[in-house]
Amino acid sequence: MFELFKTHLDKFITISDSEFAEILSFFEIRTIRKKENLLEEGQICKEHYFVLKGVLRKFFINEKGTEQTTEFAIENWWLTDNLAYEHQLKTGFYIQAVETSEILVITQKNQEQLLAQFPVLERYFRFIYQRAYAASQMRIKYIFSYSKDEFYFQLVKKYPEFVQRVPQYLIASFLGFTPEYLSEIRKKHFS
Repeated sequence: MFELFKTHLDKFITISDSEFAEILSFFEIRTIRKKENLLEEGQICKEHYFVLKGVLRKFFINEKGTEQTTEFAIENWWLTDNLAYEHQLKTGFYIQAVETSEILVITQKNQEQLLAQFPVLERYFRFIYQRAYAASQMRIKYIFSYSKDEFYFQLVKKYPEFVQRVPQYLIASFLGFTPEYLSEIRKKHFS
C-alpha cells in the first residue's frame, strides 16, 4: 500500500528507500468506513489526508440545509480544509469517506517537522498545491463558461473512472445540481 505513495512522490522528487521509511514515520495510516467523517464543521482542522485507496469528499451544509460538495479526492490525491489546516482554525467543512478508504494522515505539526527534516518535500508540496489551485481555477471557469450539461460532460470526459465510482447524487452536489436535474441530463443524452 505504501508503494503507491512512494511511486507518487517519485513523480515529483527523488528520495531513497531509507528516506521514504523515515518520511512515513511522520504519518499515520487509517482505514475509514464509508460515510465516516474525518472532519466536521466547527472542529479545528489538524490533519491533511492522502488517499491510498478509496474516495473522500469535502462539503459544507448551505443555508437551506443541503450538502454542497466542493472537492473529491481519489487515489494519490490530498484533501483538507487548507485555510483552516494552515492556521489551525475551526473549519466550515466536513470531510467524509465516499467509499471505505485507506488514507495516510499527517498533522500540521508533523508536516512542519517533516518539511524541516526533508526540505525536498517543500518542492513536492509546491507541485501538489499548484495542481490543486489549477484544478480550482478550472472548476471556476467551468461554472462560469459552460451550461450545466456541458459542465457535467466535461467532468465525464476528464474523469470517466471517477464519475463511475461516485454516486450520482454526490456528482450532482459537486456540480451544483439537484440529483433529479442530473438524472434528466443523463436520460436526455444516454437514452
